[in-house]
Amino acid sequence: MPLRTALTEMLGIEHPIIQGGMQYVGYAEMASAVSNAGGLGILTGLTQPDPEALRAEIRRCQTMTDKPFGVNLTILPALIPADYDGYARVLAEEKVALVELAAGSPKKYTPMWKAAGLKVLHKSATMRHALKAQEAGVDLIEIVGYEGSIAGGQKGDEVGAWVLLAKATSTLKVPVIAAGAAGTGRQLAAALAMGAHGITMATRFLCTVEAPIDIKIKETMVRPENDERQTTIVLGSLSNATRVFKNEVAQQIRDIEGKGDVDFSQVMPLASGQRTKKMWQQSGDTSDAMWSCGQSLGLISDIPTCQELVRRIVQEAEERLQSSARMMSKL
Repeated sequence: MPLRTALTEMLGIEHPIIQGGMQYVGYAEMASAVSNAGGLGILTGLTQPDPEALRAEIRRCQTMTDKPFGVNLTILPALIPADYDGYARVLAEEKVALVELAAGSPKKYTPMWKAAGLKVLHKSATMRHALKAQEAGVDLIEIVGYEGSIAGGQKGDEVGAWVLLAKATSTLKVPVIAAGAAGTGRQLAAALAMGAHGITMATRFLCTVEAPIDIKIKETMVRPENDERQTTIVLGSLSNATRVFKNEVAQQIRDIEGKGDVDFSQVMPLASGQRTKKMWQQSGDTSDAMWSCGQSLGLISDIPTCQELVRRIVQEAEERLQSSARMMSKL
């Protein structure tokens, strides 16, 4: 039976699975593949160099799917100077199904987006951010555990999804989406059982046929030795803690941060988005860039199509939920 939740009903999608925003990965090829598989694909706004380029990418995605899709907008003006007002306006004008807002406060743009008929999801790594986002009027809260690529953000925010999700679903009034190292149907079932209305996956979707990244990266991700222990945290000293693949570049960043009194200019050559973009699209050298990677890496063992991955996750979730229901029937 189909899994029907507030997420699927709100957006008119078949399955309660969102593909998270991924810088220099969230192009139309990725988003349309997930949407065509019945989930909600997400374009990454800042992957496009300016608002009009984002408009063009939205329209290109519309030629590749007739299903709903969304756009991630990550607001980090101190690290990424951009025309955020322009990007936000384009989303309203193009009437995408959903905005996945990360890092910044939703207060400024939510009224405009909702007036245009968009649904607004806030990506929250802490309960304090989730409560503020709810107060600002968002439609959904995506609660992200420390296992994921957004690893808390600030010192002291190192809280896993198991605790955050239980607290969020018992505290928040808006529907909650579980995020942070999700990659299996068992996790989807667990999230739904805890009161969430779906899951968001990013790292798992990297390792699919349609993900527009070099095949060598995908082949690295499926190696047995690259398990859940093969990630590390960087940029915590800059209040932007991020979980990344454990490699030489990540260790160099950690070494710089370990010296104390760090500003972004000291790590910028290593943490540069352009360096990561080159890895994704040209070299495929996973040791030569800082790249976001959740602990779901340890759950990846193949490179399926998005259609096959989503089908498999939903089927497993249904089986787990039915098994749990049978436990209750025996009481």
